Amino acid sequence: MTFHTPPLARSTVDRAAHLRSDTTWLAAARADPRSRVILVRDGSVATSGAGGGAVDPWAEPVDEVRLAVLDPVAAGLGADDGCLFLGLDAGELPWFARRLPPAVDTPLTGVASDRLVHLPVPAAAEVDGLRWTSLRSIGAVLDAHDAGLAAAAVALDHWHTRHPRCPRCGAATQVTAGGWTRVCVQDSSEHYPRTDPAVIMTVTDRAGRLLLGRAVAWPERRFSTLAGFVEAGESLEGAVRREVAEETGVLVGDVTYAGSQPWPFPNSLMVGFHARALSTELTPDGSELAEARWFSHDELAAQVAGGAVVPPGRTSIARALLEDWFDGPLPVPGR
Repeated sequence: MTFHTPPLARSTVDRAAHLRSDTTWLAAARADPRSRVILVRDGSVATSGAGGGAVDPWAEPVDEVRLAVLDPVAAGLGADDGCLFLGLDAGELPWFARRLPPAVDTPLTGVASDRLVHLPVPAAAEVDGLRWTSLRSIGAVLDAHDAGLAAAAVALDHWHTRHPRCPRCGAATQVTAGGWTRVCVQDSSEHYPRTDPAVIMTVTDRAGRLLLGRAVAWPERRFSTLAGFVEAGESLEGAVRREVAEETGVLVGDVTYAGSQPWPFPNSLMVGFHARALSTELTPDGSELAEARWFSHDELAAQVAGGAVVPPGRTSIARALLEDWFDGPLPVPGR
């Protein structure tokens, strides 16, 4: 098997971290008409073209759609907290993101933040003819350069939205280092974007069958590889074995690393593995998984082609892991 790096993990952007603390350089770059700017809000980026828009975040664009790129004046770029320095491209041109206010305020209680990102993209007015498209949707059709920019912008935007105050004393924080640090105005402590590691894995039995599951929150027919967050004090391999056992009752033996992908929904790093099952009896937990099934290559191909199974989108590492096991692209439904 040959693992193919998923779209959001192919960034070619130089993040140029050494320039983040150079306030003089950043000010000049923000005013330079050659600098490039993208717009970010609510886990979405501004796009141009016929496709995109306020759609199901799982659905990929069916028409031409691309990342909208503006100059600093057109983007309304300033020196306020809404400006994020993303890095330099191969031609040494600076790239920024401008954060726009959320279209819908995040509920303070009642809904876990990692569940909110699965909701439809909020409808909102266009910005000078541009549309808002979920990164989950557009990620598979962007090239490595634009995917890297969009992933960083969405991840930083989520972090700033969810961490406006100091976790030590509760005071307000100010954005510094081009958007990569927040400093408490009360105790001067520095705080950085957080990344929560999660494991995601193909699980195969002795017959070569693949284990897929359908989450409780997902619609009928949608199946994907198993995944879960790494707990405190836990190894990645340990998390793979624990998550599979908790969700399906299947015991796992050998675990091997496959690859990783940033997953800023809102702040995860997906670490992919291949795992070997020691047992095959399935007992879905009912709280995380509504359904779990074993698939042979022929069974999965037939059910995807017939529409009985909807696989994960091409943006995700789940799709890359699945097609690694399948040894090629999955069939197109209806063909």
